[in-house]
Amino acid sequence: MGNLVVVGVDGSATSLAAVEAAAAAASRRGAELRVVHAEVPVKPRLAVPDPAARTLVHEAAEHAVRFAPDVVVTRSVVTGDVVNVLEIESRSADLIVVGSRGMGGIAGLLLGSTPVSLATRSHCPVMTVREGHPTSAGTGPVVLALDGSPDSDEAVDVAFAEAAQRHSDLVALHAWQPDDAPDGTAPEIADRMLAKSLAGRSDTHPDVTTRRRPVEGQARDALLDASRTAQLLVVGARGRGGLAGLLLGSVSQTVMTRAHCPVVTVRRTA
Repeated sequence: MGNLVVVGVDGSATSLAAVEAAAAAASRRGAELRVVHAEVPVKPRLAVPDPAARTLVHEAAEHAVRFAPDVVVTRSVVTGDVVNVLEIESRSADLIVVGSRGMGGIAGLLLGSTPVSLATRSHCPVMTVREGHPTSAGTGPVVLALDGSPDSDEAVDVAFAEAAQRHSDLVALHAWQPDDAPDGTAPEIADRMLAKSLAGRSDTHPDVTTRRRPVEGQARDALLDASRTAQLLVVGARGRGGLAGLLLGSVSQTVMTRAHCPVVTVRRTA
């Protein structure tokens, strides 16, 4: 992967929030920002891509420059399916950023199509941003969801890197329920799992203060509650249930839809 952040835009207010989050991420990384609009022609045109699409991308790029003047910004209009275009972009990117909801229709970055599909296919982490999310680093921690699955384990490195870039604490969260251990040791088992998942990472990021947080309850409820005070939530694309690689996990889908902060979804690529 190169030192590159890519943001998908469609002209909606939500994608403008994604531009701000992407510009902030590129600035923290010292990375280039690429603003991309994927256009799917719905009828023959004399000019493809549509000149209006070039204006859309130009305005988004200008917004990025105003938000993060230190970032080098390039822009592109690509004819093709949104998910396919962004999946190709992800092969050379460190991060893809999209709005969780867009204008709707074929070109819109609408949740249930682009973010969810992209998170199952991307070659790099995918950040989803909702309108109203804080898009620059704040005072809250980076929250990492862990359940012991391969995808959540891969998310550990991403979460540590994000916390280091943001100069924030890292809270590793695992939700447990009483029936996870009938003898009442579920909290201890959850804490040991967290400790095992985090083992060795502090050596590579000694500047990141880490806290383990086993929480009783449903994972989605615990994560949504934690997102109220977090500046970022990092989750694996798949948990322990379901068929890996086919669908995005239900918990991941829920937090992408309803979290109170931006969400980074990490898929195991190897």
